Amino acid sequence: MARVQIPPSVRRGEVFEIRVLLQHPMETGYRFDVLGSAVPKNVIHTLTVDYAGQRIFKAEMSTGISANPYLSFYTRATESADLQLAWSDDKGQKGQLAVPVVVA
Repeated sequence: MARVQIPPSVRRGEVFEIRVLLQHPMETGYRFDVLGSAVPKNVIHTLTVDYAGQRIFKAEMSTGISANPYLSFYTRATESADLQLAWSDDKGQKGQLAVPVVVA
């Protein structure tokens, strides 16, 4: 699951901030449970963001990222279109989210 915050509307050519919070445990594989067994590694390894048909952001994460990673980045508004977010983790689980960008 993810939460994305962007301005409600932006002007054409305006640079705006995109804030993403991914809800994920980000297990490193180095921790042990109460029975002494290793907790299997499970981190989000790739997050991509496309806007208006172009890749505007890609993050490749590893065990150094904390649980529930927060990312912030900027892009320039070109047209009203969806931000398409996609991510996948070590267990093969994938997530997608579309967030509309309104250019006034």
